[in-house]
Amino acid sequence: MDKNTLFSSFGKWISPICIKKFTKRVYETEQDKYVKKLTTLSYLKLFLHAQLHQRDGLREIADDLLTKGFQKELGITSISASQLSRKHNQVDPSLLEEVFSDLVLRIRERTAPVSSRRDFRIIDSTTIGLCL
Repeated sequence: MDKNTLFSSFGKWISPICIKKFTKRVYETEQDKYVKKLTTLSYLKLFLHAQLHQRDGLREIADDLLTKGFQKELGITSISASQLSRKHNQVDPSLLEEVFSDLVLRIRERTAPVSSRRDFRIIDSTTIGLCL
């Protein structure tokens, strides 16, 4: 599938994420206690969309909200790069870790028999330039 046609299926792409469990956890940790505009769920969807479309910076992510369909999905009409930066610093990483762990468990349950399951390893593909 072409990366530019995936927005029409964005809802299906994020559907494996258990939204009820995520919102319950956000409520328990009071992550959105005084939030009026950019909720943690909207933040998650926005950054997943940015990852999917390979956005390079916060300004590009903020520009994605110019699309009416995406505004409707998130419930936000506009956002600035500075608001995204503040929200990014406020979000508890354990919430995102929990989403990732839940997805990994679902993948493990559906793909391989118990006897052949192995641990997932995350590989960092950062390139480090070295002197000759």
